[in-house]
Amino acid sequence: MSKKKAVYPGTFDPFTYGHLDVLDRAARIFQSVTISVAENSAKKTLFSLDERIEMIRKSVKSRSIRIQRFDGLLVDHAARIKAGIIIRGLRAISDFEYEFQMALTNRKIAPEIETVFLMPNERYSYISSTFVKEIARYGGDVSAFVPPVVRRMLKKKFNTD
Repeated sequence: MSKKKAVYPGTFDPFTYGHLDVLDRAARIFQSVTISVAENSAKKTLFSLDERIEMIRKSVKSRSIRIQRFDGLLVDHAARIKAGIIIRGLRAISDFEYEFQMALTNRKIAPEIETVFLMPNERYSYISSTFVKEIARYGGDVSAFVPPVVRRMLKKKFNTD
């Protein structure tokens, strides 16, 4: 397991500027960062796995970031790609309890893998994918919250052009 290699997991439905900010912070700290897009059967996603990966790829195209899909336990995936660090973003104190429980559970299963919490810039701390989808559903302007490719895909998905 490499402590220089990190994995940034999530459903990213859709990918926001908050996600991008956390990714940029992780890329400055770790030698290698892999965004791992979850096929999470417990969550009903607006976008397919392939659409989410496409949004991320087009949003981070100039960065040396790997993008992969994964299913199953995150710690198993991290071990497969030899990542010793899991990156998790914390927007607000309300995120902390869930993230803390998940980090402790992952540590119990795989003590060799550490979780690192990164906070986005405060201008993105209130952005959530759920809010973005709700705004887009009703034709609102989401350009302050998501990269242009994501905005276009939201408009197409909700037929709000």
